Amino acid sequence: MENPKNCSRTGKDVSLQELKERLAEFAQVRRWDQHHSPRNLLLALVGEVGELSEIFQWKGEVEKGLPNWSCEDKEHLEEELSDVLLYLVRLADVCGLDLGQAALSKIIKNSKKYPVN
Repeated sequence: MENPKNCSRTGKDVSLQELKERLAEFAQVRRWDQHHSPRNLLLALVGEVGELSEIFQWKGEVEKGLPNWSCEDKEHLEEELSDVLLYLVRLADVCGLDLGQAALSKIIKNSKKYPVN
């Protein structure tokens, strides 16, 4: 079993704004904007969620921190999670939504909907 600390990455915090800007530039220089309709981005997102699901499909319950996973398996998971995040950020941007603010608002709504007591 590998030490999970040997395969962890560290780096600077990345904002949703930075991701949004980098994705917009990435799509623009490749002339992909014409294909990035909300529908197309949603379908791509669903496909990526499917790929993410496949990683866990036959593993049963998995411990937090994935202590029994290899670095290669963790890297694969990081890539699929990143694909989901990137499509989600791009979809929100194309729809003209502020995903960060929407998420914070949703946390507040949920705290009222599901109070501690």
